[in-house]
Amino acid sequence: MLERTPGFEVVAEAGDVETARRYVGGHHPDVLVLDTHMPGTPSVDAIGMLRETYPQTQIVVLTMEEDPVLARRALTLGASGYILKGSAGEEFLEAVRRAAAGQRYLTPRLGARMAAAPAGAHPDGLSEREVDVLRLIALGHTNGEIGEQLFLSVRTVETHRARLQHKLGLSTRAELVRYALERELIKAGGAA
Repeated sequence: MLERTPGFEVVAEAGDVETARRYVGGHHPDVLVLDTHMPGTPSVDAIGMLRETYPQTQIVVLTMEEDPVLARRALTLGASGYILKGSAGEEFLEAVRRAAAGQRYLTPRLGARMAAAPAGAHPDGLSEREVDVLRLIALGHTNGEIGEQLFLSVRTVETHRARLQHKLGLSTRAELVRYALERELIKAGGAA
């Protein structure tokens, strides 16, 4: 679509984040269109690094994820645009044009959902405190250790754990660890 539109030139295409990073360094494009489902480093995690290393290149996230939390995170990390793959072609072109002009663009139907989802909201309806407890559970801490770190009683930690397990439909520590890793609440190496 970009190649067929006057005023645009596609200088490179990459299949993973590391290749995209190298191409941005070599070609210095005005705009990088970044798919959220690329192999290797999670694409959204790479936004901050890309913006810091190549501040002249604006980033438009192209995704199927109609998730206000993910959209807010991408924009906070420095993306100039967030557009859904199912959006009309003209909307995609508008997002790239605005990014090239140093402006932001957000798919309109996601804007209302972002406004309704408070900053700090998490997928699956978890509260900030439940996410804190989940991270520490996934890192292998006992209820007592979690209570000490979060200044909570063991009983309160147990209540948070029960609520998050109910909300997520999970019952074992292994399931909670897998959930935390999949949602990038902790890194595979164990860091939060």
